Amino acid sequence: MIDTNSWNSQLYDTKMSFVSEFGKGILDWLQAKPGETILDIGCGTGDLSHELAGMGAKPTGIDFSEEMIKAAQKKYPELPFYVADAQSYRSPDSFDAVFSNAALHWMRQPEKVAESVWLALRPGGRFVAEFGGAGNVATVIEKIRIVLASEGVDANERMPWYFPTISSYSTILEHQGFSVTLAQLFERPTPLPDGERGILHWLNAFCAPFFIGMSAAEKEAAYRDIADELKPLLFHNGAWVIDYKRIRVAAVKPAGRKNS
Repeated sequence: MIDTNSWNSQLYDTKMSFVSEFGKGILDWLQAKPGETILDIGCGTGDLSHELAGMGAKPTGIDFSEEMIKAAQKKYPELPFYVADAQSYRSPDSFDAVFSNAALHWMRQPEKVAESVWLALRPGGRFVAEFGGAGNVATVIEKIRIVLASEGVDANERMPWYFPTISSYSTILEHQGFSVTLAQLFERPTPLPDGERGILHWLNAFCAPFFIGMSAAEKEAAYRDIADELKPLLFHNGAWVIDYKRIRVAAVKPAGRKNS
């Protein structure tokens, strides 16, 4: 998991709000019903938990980042939010559904996440998630590698993300006992706000692990170099468009299966 200090909730809400906006699409897969209890894994600052509450569901949000949880609690004080690592999360409560948007690719132990989800669900409960899949932001990652290599840094050793294929992730869920009912890997080119500075905000918001040990000035210089490398490829008509590839998956814990 990523150090909680690497997250800036204000930057996330003001410059990266597209994360929650796109996440509303996965709510169509979830089909939350009034009265259902739903665990929101990687809830960020709580916007999608709030959407679920508006549907009449009873969400509980968890996130590894204390700053994100504090922001969620401030924005939506009527909802329960807790600091927790989904790779080891345990709850005395059983949920009707577990939901996650744009979070599972930050969790490098997917088998442990699958176990946590399994234990959190009641028999017959469902799991619905969207996150980065194989090839996600591949162009950006390649340019980060090039720029950091010039500084003697191996970006592969600092890779914070897990971007699986459909088959590999479905296998993890099936090995845990889930029945996978839907799975997609799709391209979603994603425009960033704020014109020329959009890529700088994105790097600052999501790429801190690559730049550990650098001063603010050194990071800013690295961001500029990465932007220069990327501009011919990802800057179009005055806006940055990032090469997102996303997995959407839906799975069910069979009604006859209990926690072991």
